[in-house]
Amino acid sequence: MSDKPRIGMISFAHMHAFSYLNVLLSMPDVELIGIADDDTERGKQVADEAGLPYLNSEEALLERADGVIVTTENVRHREKVLQAAQAGVDVMCEKPLATTMEDGREMISACREGGVQLMTAFPCRFAPAFVEARQMIEAGDLGRILAISATNRGRNPGGWFVQPELSGGGTALDHTVHMVDLMRVVTGQEPVTVYAELDTVYNPGLEVEDCGLLSIEFVDGCIAALDCSWSRPPHYPVWGDATMTIIGERGNVAVDLFREHLDYYNNNDQSYTWAGYGETPDDDLVRAFVQSVRSGEPVPVTGEDGLRAVEVALAAYKSVEHGGLVSLPLQQ
Repeated sequence: MSDKPRIGMISFAHMHAFSYLNVLLSMPDVELIGIADDDTERGKQVADEAGLPYLNSEEALLERADGVIVTTENVRHREKVLQAAQAGVDVMCEKPLATTMEDGREMISACREGGVQLMTAFPCRFAPAFVEARQMIEAGDLGRILAISATNRGRNPGGWFVQPELSGGGTALDHTVHMVDLMRVVTGQEPVTVYAELDTVYNPGLEVEDCGLLSIEFVDGCIAALDCSWSRPPHYPVWGDATMTIIGERGNVAVDLFREHLDYYNNNDQSYTWAGYGETPDDDLVRAFVQSVRSGEPVPVTGEDGLRAVEVALAAYKSVEHGGLVSLPLQQ
């Protein structure tokens, strides 16, 4: 491989794809080889605006790529990741990694057998506030983690996100996985039980849930609570609220991943705008993936990490279905 790894993008169905593209375009040490998208009109438009080639098939893209970023609708992650694995191309897949445990296991196995790396797109790990909190915890400043209260809220993203045949679920799947991943990192433990309350409150008529509260217990007894709702008003970002209050034996720390923003209230039209500033967590996420493609070093967030977070979301659905506590790992 040359010093400039050849990176491609598959699909612009997910809004995070545009952020990832901007990061790649800002990297002079990357050869961005093009875009493939099942939606030809969308793919061509993005490619034209970015000054990139549009390739009419994933196969054509994968023939030239060292690494690809998959940002399709959730249920199509499996198909695209398997294609990358068969082509011998490293892949970063948007979260949630999969919509079923079976699909996730197949994706991980295919990448392992194909000798390629599979990274889960969990940008929250790279947010400066979380990085600093993690360093404090790993240094022992808080002692053993006893409890965590977390939120991941935003407005209803609409589109395919509210179509279960494409999304696999609503806010429980969309917003649980980020925070569960961070919980696994700070505790160093795996979750063992999940209890959930899910409902559709803020957007009546949806086929998926738009609000939820999860209670999660970890191996060492740490208890976590998570609000994973689409509860924010129309002028709030789809994703602009991710917080954790971490309670330890020797101290506490509050983490707000999107604290760097401006609240703009316009008297003329009575509108509100949430305006973020500074680097986004996506910057270091994409850079880390590119570095692993270039060097062959292990990716910092694995497919297994992605699947463990998905498992908690799926357990939340089982909890609602059966009306009780669900034990992990989930049965086959």
